[in-house]
Amino acid sequence: MDKKVTIITGGSRGVGADLAKLCAEKGWNMTITCSNSIDDAKNVAQECEKLGSEVLVLQADVSLDNDCEETVSKTIEKWGRLDSLVNNAGKTKFNPHHNLEGLSSDDFIDLYSTNTVGPYQMIKYAKDHLMKAESPSIVNIASIAGVMGIGSSVAYAASKGALINMTKSLARALGPIRINAICPGFIQGDWLRGGLGDEAYELTKKSIEDMAPLSLTCTPRQVAETTFHFMTESVTVTGETLILDGGMHLGR
Repeated sequence: MDKKVTIITGGSRGVGADLAKLCAEKGWNMTITCSNSIDDAKNVAQECEKLGSEVLVLQADVSLDNDCEETVSKTIEKWGRLDSLVNNAGKTKFNPHHNLEGLSSDDFIDLYSTNTVGPYQMIKYAKDHLMKAESPSIVNIASIAGVMGIGSSVAYAASKGALINMTKSLARALGPIRINAICPGFIQGDWLRGGLGDEAYELTKKSIEDMAPLSLTCTPRQVAETTFHFMTESVTVTGETLILDGGMHLGR
């Protein structure tokens, strides 16, 4: 098989869906996973197949070790190779940071299981196959929340901060696989709108755009394009954390 192969977790919506379509445009085959929205994932796959890609759609929960192992094994069974892994699947619980009673230990465990342990498990099962690739890469989709301690909840920020540090640890340990983290700020789309509600979504978006030097917030496609660059072009970069927020973290 001449076409390169990637696994995109959380590939049914948002950044994952846009990345799958971009990979198809660039001639890649791919496995996309989702935990619940299987119909959305199948629709994404159909769009990619129209562009000439082969797509394996799996319903898999990255917090479950067996699902991670099966995702990798079924990908290898289908194509016999793996060139890239994108750990995009994530979850949150919206809770104001001052409301400590609003988060339980179970909430922390739940978010860490998906946002931190899930990527670790995917990397554990993918690494030996990636080592055989010509220019292997792993991209972890983290968040500005993990850099600045902001975002939808303290538990979410903590889990993404852990993912960022894990990226550095594994980049040091698993060369020549390139392992990097991308930290988007506010990403336009249904995920944040659904969590915040329409009014808070629009107010937050405007506030961030007013604060950011570039006066913008990210689209899923923009995050996907940067992810693909890390997958393919940044051959000298590993262990890095790239912030995509229009400069919001700098302030004005």
